[in-house]
Amino acid sequence: MPVFLFSFVNRIDKKGRVSVPASFRAALGEDASGIIVFHSLQYEALDGCSIAHLELLSQSLEKQDLPPETYELIETTIFGGSVQLLFDPEGRVSLPQSLMDTVGITDEAAFVGRRKTFQIWDPKKLAAHEAASRSAARARDISLSKIIAASSRFENGGA
Repeated sequence: MPVFLFSFVNRIDKKGRVSVPASFRAALGEDASGIIVFHSLQYEALDGCSIAHLELLSQSLEKQDLPPETYELIETTIFGGSVQLLFDPEGRVSLPQSLMDTVGITDEAAFVGRRKTFQIWDPKKLAAHEAASRSAARARDISLSKIIAASSRFENGGA
């Protein structure tokens, strides 16, 4: 499963094409023909992933006993709103204008790694989101060492 790291800002050309960061393409694997994107359920951004990740989500849904209205929401918002964007020979994809308009992306796109998925933002909106996220993380006293320590306690059966 790919791991997407770091943030990149790339220009969008007049035809709506943008280069997907090389490290993201590498994380997808050599046989990946493109990416999947859809309007984020939580943010004014596009969520992106590999087709394999979307297939994993589909398989995971089959294993859960969710209320029918929850399935409906997921299928409508994620699967119904997803579009597969194929790479051109230069590693670019064409962002649909309707999705760009929905999240306010115009001439630049910020790609943000989120472990197993990534997001595409308007760079100015991303800067505000990152500042708010860092402030919230400080307020909650979140740190890597505390996450690792908590994970170790959990694995060892502790509380």
